[in-house]
Amino acid sequence: MSLASYILGILAALITLGVVIEMLRRRRLRERHAIWWLIAGVLALVVGVFPGVLAWAAEVVGVAVPTNLIFFVSVAILFLVCLQHSSELTALESQSRILAQRTALLTLRIEDLEKAAQASPPAPPTSPVD
Repeated sequence: MSLASYILGILAALITLGVVIEMLRRRRLRERHAIWWLIAGVLALVVGVFPGVLAWAAEVVGVAVPTNLIFFVSVAILFLVCLQHSSELTALESQSRILAQRTALLTLRIEDLEKAAQASPPAPPTSPVD
């Protein structure tokens, strides 16, 4: 690999980490969502700074081409992000359904109370007893 590709890899990893950390700082990204992006950024930085680590990891895992290991790890991280988001989406849908049901029940109760208040005559005013 050329020096330019090493520098590009390191810059991309640093930019990724910087963006994620800035989004965390501005509270535009929650910690539980940022963890996978931080892991990906750190792994990319390690591979960019120490390219021999990628060749060693590919040899340990048994992957012939180290670049294929990068693609596999990237797809695995994206899969985990999608799985996490699907899990949270399911929980949010359940909460939304429960809130909609409670709102409907409260609306019915309010309507029943308003009908009952209109049907019964108002109570006569009471005078204070001295």
